[in-house]
Amino acid sequence: MVADQEIQDNPVIEPVLGMWRALSRRDWDSVGDYLAQDCIYLDMPVGPAAAARGPEDIVKRLRIGLGPLASYQNFDGLILDNGADVMYEHHEEWHWDSGESAVLKFVTVHRVRDGKITLWKDYWDMSALSAHAPASWLTDFATADMSWVFDATGLV
Repeated sequence: MVADQEIQDNPVIEPVLGMWRALSRRDWDSVGDYLAQDCIYLDMPVGPAAAARGPEDIVKRLRIGLGPLASYQNFDGLILDNGADVMYEHHEEWHWDSGESAVLKFVTVHRVRDGKITLWKDYWDMSALSAHAPASWLTDFATADMSWVFDATGLV
């Protein structure tokens, strides 16, 4: 983990960790504040055809999966940057009201420009979630509002 002073002095790491902290609180308004208007978010296991674009649609997408959880928390890990791109190794703990839980390991790639995240790609094992989530979670996801879907093929 990067020391707090190093985060405050780093113009690409600060918005990334700030966004993840807001997400861990499920503070949807604050999450959107860290995202550029044309930011693209995608889960790499699903691919670019099911991406979301822009703060409103990205938050809509995140709320489908994380909103119904009894608790959700992100845990920091290794973070590296090259001045524009940030690679962030972290894990999340998901807990449902029905008692199921999952620990999901991620490597996330962000691109940051002018203090805003412009690209967000999550690399993770979707089967780790499918193996632990209650059947109702997957059903709820399948019937959710999918108006956020943006085909980012060729853009990422």
